[in-house]
Amino acid sequence: MITLNPESRTPLVTQIVDGFRQLITDQTLRGGAKLPSIRALAAAHSISVFTVVEAYDRLVAQGWVVSRSNAGFFVKRRATDAAAPAAAETDVADLRFDARWYLRHIFESRNLELKPGCGWLPNGWLFEEGVRRSLRQLASEGVELGGYGLPHGHMALRVLIAESLAERQVNASAGEVLLTQGSSQAFDLVARGLVRPGDTVMVDEPGYPNLMFMLRFLGAKLVGVPRAPGGYDLAAFEDLLRAHRPKVFFTQPRLQSPTNSVAPVAQLFQLLKLADQHDLTVVENDIYADLDPEQRPSLASLDQLRRVVYVGSYSKTISPNIRVGYLAARGELLEDLAQLKMVSGLTSSDITERLAFGALCEGRWRKHLKSLRDRLAQAHEVVARRLTELGFELFSEPKAGMYLWARHPDLTDCIDLSQQAAGEGILLGPGHLFLVEPRPTGWLRFNVAFSDDERLYRFLDLQIRLHHPGAAA
Repeated sequence: MITLNPESRTPLVTQIVDGFRQLITDQTLRGGAKLPSIRALAAAHSISVFTVVEAYDRLVAQGWVVSRSNAGFFVKRRATDAAAPAAAETDVADLRFDARWYLRHIFESRNLELKPGCGWLPNGWLFEEGVRRSLRQLASEGVELGGYGLPHGHMALRVLIAESLAERQVNASAGEVLLTQGSSQAFDLVARGLVRPGDTVMVDEPGYPNLMFMLRFLGAKLVGVPRAPGGYDLAAFEDLLRAHRPKVFFTQPRLQSPTNSVAPVAQLFQLLKLADQHDLTVVENDIYADLDPEQRPSLASLDQLRRVVYVGSYSKTISPNIRVGYLAARGELLEDLAQLKMVSGLTSSDITERLAFGALCEGRWRKHLKSLRDRLAQAHEVVARRLTELGFELFSEPKAGMYLWARHPDLTDCIDLSQQAAGEGILLGPGHLFLVEPRPTGWLRFNVAFSDDERLYRFLDLQIRLHHPGAAA
């Protein structure tokens, strides 16, 4: 029925999934047809039953096959054959790795055991103790369940954020802080508040795929501002300003994802000067500020929110699951964004905001941050050494933050590499995801907190050997 090649670089699980998908697409197997039993297929091809189980589970998850108790696996009946290509987008082993896939499925890839390409921290690295203490405190005080939160968010947390911004030399009152459901909602509100269809918008390149997808959905024309190991390519930035006359620039000066580069203060001054000259609003993504052991000026601190909108989050330090972020902006703009927040989703959750406030007021909060920074610095040392030993080039090494942006001269197709990795249960972060216009690239984003497993380096070493025998020891 299907042909398997044990010598192929394509994993057997992927071969089984692709084989049955092709048979279903070609109508060789029609809706309602029964697939061979797990043991029969395993015996026919002399493979492990676990391999077949994994393949059938993927076919079920993708919507090609249904499982019937005590009966077996059957081809799913479809209204039209047009549904098949859409279902194929969800295949973890056949990852398309485009922005749409990333936005919809990156959080559903929990069956991939190793996640060096993900964008969050392991559970044990987060402020679990503080969250538990805050939960107990909330439970003892009692929680009002019958109403909504405030439009701008929980007042005590906004006051605390304003105080933390003051420590970073950003003068903002609690009235200039708007709480959001994570930084993603903050970017969405700012984008919808400032961008109209046809507007030209600048973004970091490489940069944040979800933001690019969001802006394109709003009809914006995207222009990428090149990142350099030392921050920005300001000459290119100025040329792009003159050529495209953009309205907004979404940027991440500090510990930028995916490159982890840091823009020095001299560049920030120059960027703001150019923004003034070209009447450009700057949206500063500073969600990794708490991961930075150094006290650095931000665009917001240099501009004092005159033309900068500042975005922060607690997803990387407390927990991504509580979905608490914020933005800071001046006057009418902040009120307009608060109105948009109410129109699209009423208020954010007062319970989770209180939970975050309790964790931040916990006596161990600052100790947790220091421990987290130290742990990330140690991980950077280890992962940087392991990658360079394999011959990878590192874009930037600040020894802080979550990421390393790296490429190997013999691994030039990150999409193919990522597909191979997925078949081995490894989620990589292929570089083309982070580009304004996806194109072939060998760059990969490594989350250092998830890159300490020997299986990752064995996989990379094998791929290097396959592409260039003798390239790695």
